[in-house]
Amino acid sequence: MSVLILGLLIFLGVHSVRIVAEGWRRAQIARYGANLWKTVYSIVSIAGFIVLIYGYGLARREPVVLWAPPAWAPHLAGLLTLFAFILFTAAYVPETHFKAILKHPMVIGIALWAIAHLLANGTLNALVLFGAFLVWTIVDFAAARRRDFADSIVYPAGRLSRDVLPVIIGAVAWALFAFWLHGSWIGVRPFG
Repeated sequence: MSVLILGLLIFLGVHSVRIVAEGWRRAQIARYGANLWKTVYSIVSIAGFIVLIYGYGLARREPVVLWAPPAWAPHLAGLLTLFAFILFTAAYVPETHFKAILKHPMVIGIALWAIAHLLANGTLNALVLFGAFLVWTIVDFAAARRRDFADSIVYPAGRLSRDVLPVIIGAVAWALFAFWLHGSWIGVRPFG
């Protein structure tokens, strides 16, 4: 479990710099340039993600069961992750209703992903991993909205024609992942 926690600290830590040290972040970008900042940020993020995945795999070998998920949980988790994939994709498509209404659809998508996995899993390692991501999304969303307010950010109105793209791409990516990749990459087949 300690390797999983270390991975979470690295991965979520680097993703929390804007939450806890926005001024320092801006100063580093001004000092070293955006490209170097993004490179270091990406390297640390990838390293944290690798440690996180490895730690989760280690923790899954000796699971501590905290509760038995209800029979309906995997079905609801499937639906929530479909929405998560759509919202994650919507973060990269300009002028969608997703951005106009939700402001930060990727963060909300990650929260749905975490909730889905908390519902479908009842182990300590799942609670640590997905619970950490859920708490992080709540804090990050609040910080992002404060930054939006402070910087007078106004999101453009959404257009229905722009909403179609994230729905299609998100749904296709979800289907590929849920029916094939999740089983081969994670070792769990959500739909049998």
